[in-house]
Amino acid sequence: MFDKVARNSIIQAAWERGLDPAAVLAVAEVESGGRALALVEGRLEPLIRWEGHYFHRRLPSYLREIARANGLSHPQAGAIPNPPDQPARWRLLKRAKAMNRDAAWESTSWGIGQVMGASWRRMGYRDVAPLVAEAREGILGQARLMTRFIAVTRLNDPLEREDWAAFARGYNGPNYRQNAYDTKLEDSFKRHAPATPLFPGAIGARVRRLQTALAGHDPQIKPDGRFGPLTEAALFRFQAEKGLKVDGIAGPQTFRALGVAG
Repeated sequence: MFDKVARNSIIQAAWERGLDPAAVLAVAEVESGGRALALVEGRLEPLIRWEGHYFHRRLPSYLREIARANGLSHPQAGAIPNPPDQPARWRLLKRAKAMNRDAAWESTSWGIGQVMGASWRRMGYRDVAPLVAEAREGILGQARLMTRFIAVTRLNDPLEREDWAAFARGYNGPNYRQNAYDTKLEDSFKRHAPATPLFPGAIGARVRRLQTALAGHDPQIKPDGRFGPLTEAALFRFQAEKGLKVDGIAGPQTFRALGVAG
């Protein structure tokens, strides 16, 4: 499980994109196992995964056989196993980087969201280097990288609907059921949701549940799944009436007072 610093960083990145932080926490947890950083040569680095078939495709043809002979690339996915520990993976990346830096970075999945470096163009970076730099900025950088990828691939829509199968298919690929990826996402979300606050600007099914509960106290509220000014104002009034902290944020105490699971 993520520690408080990691959790808060992920929540901040979700808030910046208007995503439900509980859903973003679930994605990060399933992708990373709840671990955000590894100590590599005295520096805290993001978790990485090496994809040798990507490296094979991105290398100039004259380097492919050399890379293959050195155990760095293969045309078949999964043929180059990942070392079990992160320092060894970073050493593998270092060897590949010495051969071709950009191809090596593009062939690596980065951070808590395991975003492929090869995604740099569709994500709007000028090249792969800024993507890698953001992943290495710390947990907040990793979380921003993940939420940016979710936004540009339009996966925010199934995430907002809590359509775990649709999200899993887009994020993890068509074989997501082999690892029960969608089920793991849903289970993780259900663990995080009761303790994870909703902020103004959030969109999604959990916002709609909040609005439905608030509508019982304030008929002006229409459950549209968007945490806008009217919802915030209604929340302020409800919190004041119930003697809660009046902050316009729907946290665990507010959800309990409303009688909803969150």
